[in-house]
Amino acid sequence: MFMEKHKCGWCLGDPLYEAYHDEEWGVPVTDDDTLFEFLILETFQAGLSWITVLRKRENFRKAFDHFDYKKIARYNQKNIDELLSNEGIIRNKLKIQATITNAKAFMEVQKEFGSFSKYIWGFVNGKPIKNQITDYKKAPANTPLSDAISKDLKKRGFKFVGSTVVYAHMQATGMVNDHEINCFRYHEVSK
Repeated sequence: MFMEKHKCGWCLGDPLYEAYHDEEWGVPVTDDDTLFEFLILETFQAGLSWITVLRKRENFRKAFDHFDYKKIARYNQKNIDELLSNEGIIRNKLKIQATITNAKAFMEVQKEFGSFSKYIWGFVNGKPIKNQITDYKKAPANTPLSDAISKDLKKRGFKFVGSTVVYAHMQATGMVNDHEINCFRYHEVSK
């Protein structure tokens, strides 16, 4: 008899959401390219639902040169105008400008720390925080640690990196394991 695996309640009912949950969310990410992609996607999520961003992810990937921060850092007004006319993405001028600003700040962090990964993972001493969430509705939207990271990112020139955005980034990139403890992924992402 086939038993359905228990999953976190937030992803249920949408195949795209469930695939993201099952394959990506909470898996520790240490490569700078993927960390930048999630940073940008989380930035665009601010004030919206994650599924909205997830459904447009491929469009974002194409529109933003596959999240190549070196290219994005050189974007000019022509690029901004093209992005603002791209119906496949979230066309928010401030978030688009923040993406360019963040690409530049991202490279400054790389210069200082050797990689963005070393910088961001340094906040958790290179080890994911393993929470004990029993119901996703009780998971925090931010924590004192996400407050501190947000403050430090802002000090370094990053935009749209409030504590809630930072905490969502931490969850997505596995810095914190917020899978429900009875979710089949809870132990898998910890390995």
